[in-house]
Amino acid sequence: MQWLPRSLTRLSAVLAWSAAVLSVQAQPIALTDDRGHAVTLARPPQRIVSLLPSLTETVCALEQCHRLVGVDRYSDWPASVQKLPKVGGGLDPNIEAIVALRPDVVLMATSSRGAARLESLGVPVVALEPKSHADVQRVLGKIGQVLAVPDAQRLWRVIDAGVQAAAQSVPVAARNARVYFEVNRGPYGAGMQSFIGETLTRLGARNILPAALGPFPKLNPEYVVRANPDLIMVGARSVEGLAQRPGWQAMQALQQQRLCVFTPPEFDMLIRPGPRMAEGARLMARCLTDKATTR
Repeated sequence: MQWLPRSLTRLSAVLAWSAAVLSVQAQPIALTDDRGHAVTLARPPQRIVSLLPSLTETVCALEQCHRLVGVDRYSDWPASVQKLPKVGGGLDPNIEAIVALRPDVVLMATSSRGAARLESLGVPVVALEPKSHADVQRVLGKIGQVLAVPDAQRLWRVIDAGVQAAAQSVPVAARNARVYFEVNRGPYGAGMQSFIGETLTRLGARNILPAALGPFPKLNPEYVVRANPDLIMVGARSVEGLAQRPGWQAMQALQQQRLCVFTPPEFDMLIRPGPRMAEGARLMARCLTDKATTR
């Protein structure tokens, strides 16, 4: 019967843990979102609609995918969210479809539309807009707070360590390469202040777009020609016609095929400031290793 005290001790620990979890779940949640709005939820939400892919991915990375009942049309990772009802996009949300899902909260970007309308219908909204590495870390904490997930920052530590490992994999010969990262064919580029630009800096690359231009500036194509980057990173959706832009054929990066073209799934991952940033860093590190060492 020597097992009895030990078993009772384990049972007591389990009961104490369960009581602590129930206590957390019963507590109201109060936070300030990125609009500066105070949001109060009576309890951790069990029915969530997300209108931004990076926020959808963050909920799932915190192992709470089962709470999602609807997402925007662009949310496609992990694969399980593809089966959820689609309720439009951040700029054109289907308010009626969202309300019909009876969400406890809607997660959206500050630039999304429909927040005021949803709130007038009694649907709580938390607006979060990650643009930099610091923003991603902060938003992780906010979503962890909304979900009542303890130590959500552990996910940031994993992301940060992954980015650091990617940086260490870049050979010395590839460092200081001057890089242009095109976000879309506007052309819009990723500036130094963006999370993409910060990743490039950590990888040892030099961004041709200075911080003064902002995170994602729209550019005159001639600006890129004058900057004459060593390497261009672009998505497959934007690469068509790249060499036909006025003056672009003269750039060394195109003449010497120092061009990394990312598949649509790869590019979607790269431009989403969320839990897959370390994977994105590894893709960019591989591009630098393969292309920038030939300068």
